[in-house]
Amino acid sequence: MNNKTNKNKGLGRGLSSLIADVSGLADTEVSSDSIMADRSGYRSEPIINIFPNPEQPRRTFSDEGLRELSKSIQERGIVQPLIVRKKSNADGFEIVAGERRWRAAQLAQLDALPVIVKDFSDNEVLEIAIIENIQREELNPIEEARGYQQLMEKFGRTQEQVSTALGKSRSYVANLLRLLNLPDEVIGYLVSGQISAGHAKVLVSSDEAIKISRLIISDNLSVRETEKLVRSLNQLDSKTFSQKLKKTILKQKDTDTKAMEKELSAALGLRVFIEHSAGGENGNIILKYKTLEEFDRVRDLLIGED
Repeated sequence: MNNKTNKNKGLGRGLSSLIADVSGLADTEVSSDSIMADRSGYRSEPIINIFPNPEQPRRTFSDEGLRELSKSIQERGIVQPLIVRKKSNADGFEIVAGERRWRAAQLAQLDALPVIVKDFSDNEVLEIAIIENIQREELNPIEEARGYQQLMEKFGRTQEQVSTALGKSRSYVANLLRLLNLPDEVIGYLVSGQISAGHAKVLVSSDEAIKISRLIISDNLSVRETEKLVRSLNQLDSKTFSQKLKKTILKQKDTDTKAMEKELSAALGLRVFIEHSAGGENGNIILKYKTLEEFDRVRDLLIGED
């Protein structure tokens, strides 16, 4: 089958149809009594004859997760068969869905696996792999968004098609896709869990997403606090915006600075504020007086008069 035919076949089938096809097969439970009899559409295949899809978009698998699944397989066996297709230029079978089970089965040292053999084109195999990855529970928001983006860019799927087929609202898909417009640094914070998806969605509307994301991390800002900050900044012109953001950053103080303010305030008998410049070594010490008597006392202390 040539590439053009494969492409047309992959784009011709509906996304919902692909999901229903693979999900329905994958939900088949394996019976130990019938695994060799091929009575339920699946068969037992030596594990050495089963190979991963070289175009699998998922490149990393959690070692801990694989060990847990391997232990479960040792105790219960493979509950759901793998979906495979015949390799085009060699003997054996290529995994369409279930590579994680295949990897865990190798750790469990199984000799054979239950499989269901289906005829899928190259494009269908890739699309199914992306769908399978999107449906993983441990997926972070950026991985999920990139999965939706792949379905749309590689296969011409619309947001409406993707959301309907995967059981998501269109706004949910659209909002996740917007996260891909964030600066790389902010995306890194989101992937590592330093900020939440809620924070990230707020930052999409800000031109100062990097600076604000750093504030979220350093000051443990809630999503609501972040919304309030971004809303107030977005209402300002560019010059005032920069000044207010700088002032906001200056206000963020570490424990040592707060302790020093308290120490100086106690020694001088009036309020003391310390403002460090962002990323620098300079800053300001502000002394607050309430009466002229307090002002005179501070003046005398500073110039050494009795």
